[in-house]
Amino acid sequence: MNPSTISRPFGFEMTARDTNTHARTGIVHTAHGSFETPVFMPVGTQGTVKGITPRDVEETGAEIILGNAYHLYIRPGIEIIQKFGGLHRFMGWNKPILTDSGGFQVFSLTRLREITEEGAVFQSHVDGARIFLTPEKVIEIQEAIGSDIAMIFDECPPPTKDRDVIRKSLEVTLRWAKRAQVHRKRPDQALFGIVQGGIFPDLRAESLARTVEMGFDGYAVGGLAVGETKAETLAIMEQTVHVLPENKPRYLMGIGTPVDFLEGIAAGADMFDCVTPTRYGRNGSAFTPRGLVVVRNAKYAEDEKPLSEGCECYTCTHFSRAYLRHLFNAEEMLGPQLVSIHNIFFFVHFVKSLRREIREGRFARFKKEFIEQFEENSR
Repeated sequence: MNPSTISRPFGFEMTARDTNTHARTGIVHTAHGSFETPVFMPVGTQGTVKGITPRDVEETGAEIILGNAYHLYIRPGIEIIQKFGGLHRFMGWNKPILTDSGGFQVFSLTRLREITEEGAVFQSHVDGARIFLTPEKVIEIQEAIGSDIAMIFDECPPPTKDRDVIRKSLEVTLRWAKRAQVHRKRPDQALFGIVQGGIFPDLRAESLARTVEMGFDGYAVGGLAVGETKAETLAIMEQTVHVLPENKPRYLMGIGTPVDFLEGIAAGADMFDCVTPTRYGRNGSAFTPRGLVVVRNAKYAEDEKPLSEGCECYTCTHFSRAYLRHLFNAEEMLGPQLVSIHNIFFFVHFVKSLRREIREGRFARFKKEFIEQFEENSR
């Protein structure tokens, strides 16, 4: 039987559409439950959202998290995860999981790599061991992990204006995508294709058309936020995302600020992930509707207010800016943990709130007003 014809417990239904932009709301159904879109997925690269327990992540309202096949393959190894019956049980998370294939990590974590028709040869960032990944091997890894949504293995090219480099990368990704699709076996796991093409609109359009022609369960736009300008990122988003099939979820990979979410949703995207909430949290920077609050700053030494007034996260309902500043100055690990909890809560609920704005026809106005206020207060 052709794997693409197997019945799968996965589906997407659109529930509302904005009349002024390409924004929309929907529901994605997976083997571990359903989640509404637009949605923010906290990043749990190595089987954990950095510094935060799964219980805390769930209490932020997160409906789905992201893991990474490359990192989990290296540590702890697929055999151990399989022994526990998959990543859900291994890490204590019962809701949906999406796994990234590792294409971006091959690009970003090692200089010593070689891309061939067969796959990617590179050195482990942990111990320097030689690793060889093929599209088929990456599918096998993700099926062993047991994620609800798997990604094809793509080549994520470096930012460049060399069309020949991008063209070659695009062709490799398309051939790898077809091989991944043929090799898949799990009926309970969705597989997403990835659109590449760099900053060239015509190559993006070609990649999109040829990827959609293969008939994946969902589609991602990759190769953005890797070094191109903000203007270039926005242009590709606006030209590409809304053209993807409207009956399938659309995933904008690695895009990661509240302003980015607004632009991505306006372009028609449904799913987002990034490490920004925990990365900023570890440095003491908190996201709020009025911009960033850097709790290390001396002006918060006696500030009794929470990070963000009106926020209902655990951090804001229990602790002051002054206490958080003390934790960072004392180098207590609780400080980064609490700010990270707030940031994930803020990202999750910010994107959730946009569903209401879309359903009630206020999204375009809200987008304009929020961006003006956020950027003004973040200067």
